Amino acid sequence: MQKKIFYALFVLALLAAPLLGAYPVFVLKVLCFALFACAFNLLIGFTGLLSFGHAAFFGCAAYLCGHALKNWGVGPEVALLLGTGCGALIGWGMGYVAIRRQGIYFTMITLALAQMLFFFCLQSPLTGGEDGLQAIPRGRLLGLLDLSSDLSMYYYGLVVVALAFALIVRVVHSPFGQILKAIKENEARATSLGYDVDRYKLLAFVISAALAGLAGALKAQLFGFATLTDVHWAMSGSVVLMTLVGGLATFSGPIVGAFVVVLIENKLGEIGSFIARHSGIEWFHTLGDSVTVVTGAIFIVCVLAFRRGIMGELADRLARRAHKT
Repeated sequence: MQKKIFYALFVLALLAAPLLGAYPVFVLKVLCFALFACAFNLLIGFTGLLSFGHAAFFGCAAYLCGHALKNWGVGPEVALLLGTGCGALIGWGMGYVAIRRQGIYFTMITLALAQMLFFFCLQSPLTGGEDGLQAIPRGRLLGLLDLSSDLSMYYYGLVVVALAFALIVRVVHSPFGQILKAIKENEARATSLGYDVDRYKLLAFVISAALAGLAGALKAQLFGFATLTDVHWAMSGSVVLMTLVGGLATFSGPIVGAFVVVLIENKLGEIGSFIARHSGIEWFHTLGDSVTVVTGAIFIVCVLAFRRGIMGELADRLARRAHKT
């Protein structure tokens, strides 16, 4: 009951955010990456599979969505479905090859296949190469609602992310999700109980890839471009960082982790200037040039001090306090 109240309040806060002065494009960007991290968390947190190739689904879906909007003239809802389908299709192909191996071998196969797609995007004229795909129109939702307004785009994106998040919660709490947890805890025992483990892992991989594609397509619609950054291996590293910082195997952890990482990447310079003005230490003015250093430092601190991530540690401490009382 408490979780339902928390999520209801969180949704109300998101609905009111633009009205309270929050920049809707920034908030929706956080939500796009939060969805991306939640999709990744479905695979690593609840199935125990560490993929280092999720940027392939995110970036390729962004390219296809942008291409469909710009060159085919389809509506944003159709482009979003095409991007999601693109992620699912690539996920099926990559997963079919990768799930035959376990551990670090699985991870390296996903990385290798993702890099193959990166070089394809780099050289293909369909993606614009190093220039990327620019001037992607947002279009009109169902031919009626013009999404050129940031506020309209925000609420459209909020509905999409909310529905995707509800789907993830439903999957995890379904019998299928319980089997995924069993595979994560003890794969050999799940096999001995008669479950086709490879089949379940492949389906989890495809669902995770489809949701990552949905996040990438929504991001392309929001900003009006898709670039090689979306499909680069560093994007896969970023989503790993978001999930670990927020907390594995939690629903709210990836959202918090995405907020922390995106905030640092976009607002670190402003934060540094604010600290410099009030502390008198001029060095903080250059903090914005050290984004990767600060991000790495936060990752190290979380690994050393918050092994379960921010939300994982918070949930654990609340559970201990409730047990004592």
